[in-house]
Amino acid sequence: MAAKKRPSELQPSLFDDPLEPPASATETLPQWDQIPLSAQVPIPPGTYRDLEQLEQHCRVCQRCELAANRTHVVVHRGNPKAKIVIVGEGPGENEDLQGLPFVGKSGQLLDKILASVGLDPERDTYICNVVKCRPPNNRVPTQEEMDACRPYLLEQIRLVDPWIILLTGATSVRSLLGDKRGITKIRGEWIQWQGRWCMPIFHPAYLLRNPDRAPGSPKWLMWQDIQAVKQKYLELAGTTPPQPDF
Repeated sequence: MAAKKRPSELQPSLFDDPLEPPASATETLPQWDQIPLSAQVPIPPGTYRDLEQLEQHCRVCQRCELAANRTHVVVHRGNPKAKIVIVGEGPGENEDLQGLPFVGKSGQLLDKILASVGLDPERDTYICNVVKCRPPNNRVPTQEEMDACRPYLLEQIRLVDPWIILLTGATSVRSLLGDKRGITKIRGEWIQWQGRWCMPIFHPAYLLRNPDRAPGSPKWLMWQDIQAVKQKYLELAGTTPPQPDF
């Protein structure tokens, strides 16, 4: 008779975790796809068949400490088939309460910026964040928090399959591209990543703190950047912008 294996010799399950999962996780998630509770357990590319399945996991995620104090998980808004993805830093108070990204003052300004070049936020863009839960007091997410949530972001990009990715602020740039340069040095620069066109832009919250519209100001620079984004979008779509009628 074969000897019984000692516990240390047993192959651990991919989703083993020393902590008991919360009741909501075990009750909500189907058995075929238990969520990795530890951020040390990777979520491989291609894990999710669609955004609905990804959202289901995000809503019960416990991969980092941000889960403890959230009101809602903030996954996305906009068009899941859009050709422009906008990546923010993380939810603020309004986003945490409503469960949607960029719905506070920063989001209202973002929508106005998009509309200024004829882009509809709900039709032409898909909006998400680096982290899906609000950091305490709206602080910058830690590297560990960003790493824990990054697989979700990568899966969102894979499933939406955009042409253009707009990275709002230095945190978004660092999380996706690993580029640690300041946003003032790289904003407006086209960077190719995974066959896509990425542009770092100022975060709308930064523009709210710097309302001047003079040439060279952050708002003036954003106007240049968003026009370049619209031009690139039209180029990739194989169309040309309308000519002025005068």
